[in-house]
Amino acid sequence: MMRFFTFIALLLLLVPSNAAISSQMVETLPGFPGKLPFKLETGYVGVGDSDSVQLFYYFVESERDPDEDPLILWLTGGPGCSGFYAFVYEVGPLLFDYAKSSSGRVKVPVLKLNPYSWTKVSNIIFIDAPVGTGFSYATNSEAYVVDDILSATQTSEFLRKWLLSHPRFLKNPLYISGDSYSGIIVPILVKMISDDNDAGIKPRMNLKGYSIGNPITNEVVDENWRVPFAQRLGLLPDKLYESTKRDCRGKYVDVDPSNAACLGDLEVYTQCTNMLNTANVLEPNCARDSPKPMGRDQSALSKWDPNIIEEDSLELLSTLYNSEPWCRPYNYVFCYIWANDENVQNALHVRKGTKKWWPRCNNSLAYTESVPSTVPYHKNLTNKAFAVLIYSGDHDMVAPYVGTLAWVRSLNLTESSKWRPWYVQGQVGGYTVEYTHNNNYSLTYATVKGAGHTAPEYKPEDCYAMFTRWIARLPL
Repeated sequence: MMRFFTFIALLLLLVPSNAAISSQMVETLPGFPGKLPFKLETGYVGVGDSDSVQLFYYFVESERDPDEDPLILWLTGGPGCSGFYAFVYEVGPLLFDYAKSSSGRVKVPVLKLNPYSWTKVSNIIFIDAPVGTGFSYATNSEAYVVDDILSATQTSEFLRKWLLSHPRFLKNPLYISGDSYSGIIVPILVKMISDDNDAGIKPRMNLKGYSIGNPITNEVVDENWRVPFAQRLGLLPDKLYESTKRDCRGKYVDVDPSNAACLGDLEVYTQCTNMLNTANVLEPNCARDSPKPMGRDQSALSKWDPNIIEEDSLELLSTLYNSEPWCRPYNYVFCYIWANDENVQNALHVRKGTKKWWPRCNNSLAYTESVPSTVPYHKNLTNKAFAVLIYSGDHDMVAPYVGTLAWVRSLNLTESSKWRPWYVQGQVGGYTVEYTHNNNYSLTYATVKGAGHTAPEYKPEDCYAMFTRWIARLPL
């Protein structure tokens, strides 16, 4: 931690003084041929004391009707994962073209259009939050100390200032969205915005609801549901599951060390599951596998080793793309190489001297996870006239769908439609159930069949269909 703050102190000497809000249009990007066929704006919004926190964002106008389509504020999880992750791997307008990027004939990874981008039907702000995430930075070291409540507070301030500088979008229906750890921040932020609206704080935001995918809601409870999830997927034999359930009394986390029977059952459970990829149990677990010429494990790739930038990047990409077994974290190396390229940062109008290197997910944040559970927030919001979408990739073991569905049911809503399949191109895309409360609030819960922890990354077409139907208030 001391090295982190020493680096920050040195960095601040290079940071320029900035206005509270700055934004510029981006017409071309390295790796994409020609002009972008959509409107992209990047910029910074200053929040906190003396605007000491500078939050970076990417804003994409809807490709359909920006004046009428919804405005989405997207929060990536982590905490500390950049909005660019969602921009290029999940719901944004661009994707990496892995085949062309690995050809050895390009200077930076190649980009292509995402046919299932949620920006085809909505305006989306992708934010780098909390501070220290992506290209966001602070002008003093103390401002890097953040917790859940402060992160939500600063994001609320960001959105209010952004809307004041973009009054054109004040009337658009507003939704707060994200996935993974944003399951903590999104409901807190929604309540803050709703409370401010009730208090008459201007500008009034046209808040209509929120959506969260594979949400972290209570990390202990989410982890506890992994045992029932494993049994449902056939990862545990019924006999072991029943024994574990009986001996542990349904509590599989923070077990009493004197409960030898439970500990013994959990040891067998661990043997059955510890080699699985918890983000998607169907995909390879590459923690101990890597392309042999690289000599580094998957964890270094997923967290990003800045020394990679000193290697032959094109050779690295070719090695990753052609490696066996293929591992999803190898895809993330493309964004590190792209976003740390000086020409890319110039094109994005990143302020020089504010970032030594860009992390996909910053694991060195001075961040405190201060809210243990957001179920009370969800419960409070059921009294509002909101539309809510909660969805789960059904092969995610990080935040198992069975746990998410359990807390949704704990809200004691009225079931307005029975559990049923929903379809994409004539095939089952997943399963859904709908709830209402007081005739104003509606919640749609959906599973995405075969998807992992960041569902749109695994099933882009299905998630696009799900989102477009929900945002149009149509049944899935």
